[in-house]
Amino acid sequence: MNGITAYLDRLSGPILAALGLANALFVASFLVVLFVAAQALPAASAEACGGENLLIEMQHDDPDAYAALLEEAARTVNGDTLLFRVEKDGVEPSWLFGTMHLTDPRVTAMPPAAEAAFAKARAVAIESTEILDPAKAQMALFSKPELTMFTDGKGLSDYLDEGQRAILEQGLAERGVQLALVERMKPWLITAMVALPECEMERKKEGQPFLDIRLAQDAEREGKDLVGLETIVEQFEAMASLPMEFHVSGLVDSLRLGDRVDDVIETMIALYAEGRTGAVWPMLRWVTADVSGGDTDAGYAEFEETMVHVRNETMVKRARPLFDAGGAFVAVGALHLPGEKGIAALLEEAGYTVTPVY
Repeated sequence: MNGITAYLDRLSGPILAALGLANALFVASFLVVLFVAAQALPAASAEACGGENLLIEMQHDDPDAYAALLEEAARTVNGDTLLFRVEKDGVEPSWLFGTMHLTDPRVTAMPPAAEAAFAKARAVAIESTEILDPAKAQMALFSKPELTMFTDGKGLSDYLDEGQRAILEQGLAERGVQLALVERMKPWLITAMVALPECEMERKKEGQPFLDIRLAQDAEREGKDLVGLETIVEQFEAMASLPMEFHVSGLVDSLRLGDRVDDVIETMIALYAEGRTGAVWPMLRWVTADVSGGDTDAGYAEFEETMVHVRNETMVKRARPLFDAGGAFVAVGALHLPGEKGIAALLEEAGYTVTPVY
């Protein structure tokens, strides 16, 4: 255990910089990228940046699936909006904004309407303020080692069949990591090491912040009240509550994707930049089914319920005092916003007037 702890300690700093959780990214088989172990992997070069929009490929190679994706996206409530005005009689308007926890310039710049709303806000909320203090976040996780490490005498290999082990060993070796080194780590931790493009990892290692961090830093500098809607431990507990087999499958499928991970990220960035959050889930299901060759609907449903819907209810409950006071700017991962169980719909059910703006 000491060796693994020392290894994790060497990863401190950049690995926790991306802890926005749940809707940072959903990579391959249902997994959100929890944090990026950038220091564990070789440095990236500028040439490593890239990726193609998979929807262009999908439209050409699988037009029926593409048409079904567009239809599902169109049916998704609030699936085309990133900024909402939230109002209650007698108080100033507040704002709900969807972010993407990446450092790509296309997602770190807010639209003018969101910038104006943030400037007027007296209070700012993000998913977790602990991301501003990596050392504190790391200590919070270390207080519950079972959330990141096997502490019951088992290891990752106990959950792998021969085929999965071969894929994992090869995929890790290509990234300069031996399976034995990460044997005691929970699979979602390892997924975080392999699920993002190298260019994104390099930017994180250089200290480039994603939007939520910048908003929190600006709020503190400007004297605005800063609130976190969840704790990191709560976020990891939600992830840990999902079946181990589910996580192992997600890790293996992420490695099966290979360079197509870059394409998945590029497609998500393009959809986010267009405000088309309702298209993200169907796109990911299509990609995962293509990689795994199986039906992924049940796995996605369980993941979405645990990591999105249940957390949406918690975040709405904790954000309501801010909306009741007025003048708040609440920024959460964009995939928390759409759908009948999305935060925008939940606020409407709670009696607020929620108006799409952008």
